[in-house]
Amino acid sequence: MEALPTRARVYVAGVAAAGLLCLLSPHVAQIVHRAQIVHGLQMPHVPWRELASLAVLYACCEYLVRSRYLGVPNPGGTFHPVLLAAAFLLPPSAAALVALPGALLTPVERRPLLARRIWRAGQLTLAVWAASRAYQAAGGRDAVAAGDVPAALGAVGASVLVFCLLLTLLDHGIVALTAGVPLWRGRPASRPATWRRLFLRSLAPITVHGLAGLMMALLWRSPYGPVAALLVLLPMCVSWWAFAQYHRERAAHQATIRALVQAVDIKDGYTRGHSERVGQASTMIARELGMDDERTEVLRFAGILHDVGKLGVPTRLLTKNGPLTPEERRVIELHPEYGHEMVRGISFLGEARAAVLHHHERLDGSGYPYGLAGGQIPESARVVAVADAFDAMTSTRSYSRARPVPVALEELQRCAGAHFDPRMVEALVRVIGRAGWHPAVTAEDVRSSGPSAPAPAPDPAPGPTGPDPVAPDPAGPVADQPRARR
Repeated sequence: MEALPTRARVYVAGVAAAGLLCLLSPHVAQIVHRAQIVHGLQMPHVPWRELASLAVLYACCEYLVRSRYLGVPNPGGTFHPVLLAAAFLLPPSAAALVALPGALLTPVERRPLLARRIWRAGQLTLAVWAASRAYQAAGGRDAVAAGDVPAALGAVGASVLVFCLLLTLLDHGIVALTAGVPLWRGRPASRPATWRRLFLRSLAPITVHGLAGLMMALLWRSPYGPVAALLVLLPMCVSWWAFAQYHRERAAHQATIRALVQAVDIKDGYTRGHSERVGQASTMIARELGMDDERTEVLRFAGILHDVGKLGVPTRLLTKNGPLTPEERRVIELHPEYGHEMVRGISFLGEARAAVLHHHERLDGSGYPYGLAGGQIPESARVVAVADAFDAMTSTRSYSRARPVPVALEELQRCAGAHFDPRMVEALVRVIGRAGWHPAVTAEDVRSSGPSAPAPAPDPAPGPTGPDPVAPDPAGPVADQPRARR
């Protein structure tokens, strides 16, 4: 747990302690089950055979969905039907115990390993315990015994709501604490909507898992026994296989983008790492604006690929030592169109293609390649334009030093409304003011680990007119860059 912030470690420990209390406290079991007072930690009427069978089944399913047979190292979810079936079959404390072996023993791919195992165990234990208690409080067990299917479905719905809500809130808490941002403050309009959106997005699949869990529970208690209940898992295995195919496709997308970015870095080595940092800043802006995860991912792609058109620009122009002629500048200003042609056939990029083409447009219409103004500029391009300018100003080049982050943000605010969308600028200012700027790849990292590269061409005319039009640069104020030909 040493890799986590202190407050995140405290949070994980608190969740784990609460989960342990659900497992071991006989008094909680007494209140839930309305049973007689028992002595010691051993609880009566616990079907240990069913508990052990479900725990082994869940652990095996978890191992399977993360195995090479499905091709998904970590598919981003757990095998909820088994857990929910346990919530419907067993007392709350016993149902919570079903999740423990699978959560603790399933391999973890990313560090810190121990903290991730403890977190997963505590989170699932709490969620299953709460789901089982909600199911029992809604009369689910009595409804199933009486054959009242509608009442049983209502109890399942209550259980699924509690299960999904608790998982969402716990996930939201650990993400917020790990990122070092307030849980409910700092972005009053958008941050509460984040967990609500996650809750609504996960509610439908967990509801399907809840119905599968109910079918498992009914078959488990039927004359056909647990073997018949296993048949319910076959469709779930098919769905995990389909998810694995999606995961493979997404990995192929990532590989395609990495290949394009590496090609740009090889050609224009001095700005190596710039694309990754622009992608990171674009992601921060998108999240601050409350965009959903899918669109945020597309904007990350847009930031990473915004300069892919450099592959179509002669290397001698990118590395020229001396002023650019008007003809050379016009050639360089074609790089957005080159980039758009390169990525237009990649369907998964979506609106990232528009950002690649228009990220040098300006709100006042003085940008290029088409001189679009105001709302004519796609929103994705306005996000990437701010991220691109920010990284250019905070990166050291051969002909200029990096500006401090506060100075760069002040410059962006000064140019907001003329060059940049004020909404995007303010989003970046807010998120950096709250979380700071910690680029995953810094200019120092790439220069110390990679071969040296010739410096890019300096300003075509010394003085306040500004730097190379390939990206806004700290050589002069952003607002003073030369106007490109339309």
